[in-house]
Amino acid sequence: MINIAVFASGNGSNAVNLCNYFNNHPSIIISKIYCNNPEAGIIAKSKSLKKECTIFNKKDWVSGEVAKSLKENNIDFIVLAGFLWLVPLDVILAFSSKIINIHPALLPNYGGKGMYGIKVHEKVIADHQKESGITIHLVNEEYDKGEILFQAKVNITEQETALTLAYKIHDLEYLYFPKTVEKYIIQFNKKGH
Repeated sequence: MINIAVFASGNGSNAVNLCNYFNNHPSIIISKIYCNNPEAGIIAKSKSLKKECTIFNKKDWVSGEVAKSLKENNIDFIVLAGFLWLVPLDVILAFSSKIINIHPALLPNYGGKGMYGIKVHEKVIADHQKESGITIHLVNEEYDKGEILFQAKVNITEQETALTLAYKIHDLEYLYFPKTVEKYIIQFNKKGH
């Protein structure tokens, strides 16, 4: 089995969706959830999903403790599902081309430090954009700068608010994120990396 660790910082709706999608998968399993926020909703949800959840702090993240835990748990791929911290270089190097993130906008626009969740949608609306969407990409040492794997778009109406746009974006995330992760991992392994 190919082991995925999902990282989440908040409510964890994308993490739950991923867990459900891969629940009975023949070759891929989400074996662990990592969370950097002791107040996050994903912690309680991980119990009902019967997934072990490791809560860690900034010190664990930068000192290599999390990287060590990933290795000890035989993790093959990392999926960031609403995870807000920059990934340290030791983790990026240990999981080269094996860390996948989702961003709620059409990168390279509306990415970077501080651009997440509703903040992205508010800026998109304030800039009178005609469309937005999701970007699923590999992670490198810069926020939202890794190779783009997939994008999907939605139109923005005259009456759109940041909240209504957030719902449209969530629908795209739920539909495409698990499928894109699955496709990438299967193709990656076929190439014999």
